[in-house]
Amino acid sequence: MKLKKELFNKRFSHIYVEKEAFNYKTTFKILEKFKNSIKVEINDYMEIFAKNNQNFQLQKDNQNLILAVKKEGYLYKGATVCESFGNLNFYYISSVLNCVYNCDYCYLQGVYSSGNIVIFVNDEQMFNEVRGELTKRDMYICISYDTDLLALEGITEFVKKWYEFSLKYKNLKIELRTKSVNIKPLEKFLPNPNFIVAWTLSPKEFIEQYEKGTPQLTERIKGINSLLQRGWNVRICFDPIINIPNFEKIYGNFVKFTLENIEVEKVWDISVGTFRISKDYLKRMRRNNKNSKILSYPFECKNGVYSYSEKRGKEMLSFLEKIILNYVNKDKLFVQDF
Repeated sequence: MKLKKELFNKRFSHIYVEKEAFNYKTTFKILEKFKNSIKVEINDYMEIFAKNNQNFQLQKDNQNLILAVKKEGYLYKGATVCESFGNLNFYYISSVLNCVYNCDYCYLQGVYSSGNIVIFVNDEQMFNEVRGELTKRDMYICISYDTDLLALEGITEFVKKWYEFSLKYKNLKIELRTKSVNIKPLEKFLPNPNFIVAWTLSPKEFIEQYEKGTPQLTERIKGINSLLQRGWNVRICFDPIINIPNFEKIYGNFVKFTLENIEVEKVWDISVGTFRISKDYLKRMRRNNKNSKILSYPFECKNGVYSYSEKRGKEMLSFLEKIILNYVNKDKLFVQDF
């Protein structure tokens, strides 16, 4: 097995670049950071990203980069399975496809046939699109929906660009969802009240087994406290919670440990939700990750979405809600509707 792994290329050993992408500054800034990578010019990123008979999991072990120009719009309406936190105009941005992490339950393995990462380099078009919408309405935008943008900040610098953009618009609220502890870029900035950094947290035992490549729980908590002390708005996301053996013991201890080791009175809010995924995505996820204990669970389908039975789902949510309310007021807690 060791010999086989040594035969793999290192991550980002190859970078595929659309011809049109060479017209954008972002392309050259990224390429400058990978002087030893092999650059391959292509006509369309889909030639590489969407070709048949790819092995998603194998590619995750030795990912390549694809730099492309986004032809359609960047903005999408927020999915119904996602929490909008009371915001009416809920959108997400798709500036990067795929993630450096490899979590067993990640829906991306059900969306894409490739495990490689696509970065769209015409990012100024993205900001122009949002500017136009902000003249019509307030907006709540999740900027790290199809990737972990903070984990990729050393490559893209998109978080920095979003932070600077957000300072100009009071009717724009941004959520940066992450598992990363790459907080140095954020520590350089003054906190913006309309910029929320949202950490997805899981039990230590769960991270080690099912969230490949992600930082440990204690590291994430350290990052959370650092930003809280600097005055940032931080959201805690116990989402998705997974029905694992000894759920009550493991998740109960985990939630208590987390809330007792952060400055919980400074936390912006907390969300709790169970694993839930669209019917089509789950089918592909199971095909791409055949040995996953999480994905092999006999979920129930309701309105095209697979999750736990209503009875079990409510039990899990209620159990954690009772614990969390020992630490925060109810108005700070968002619990998934079941």
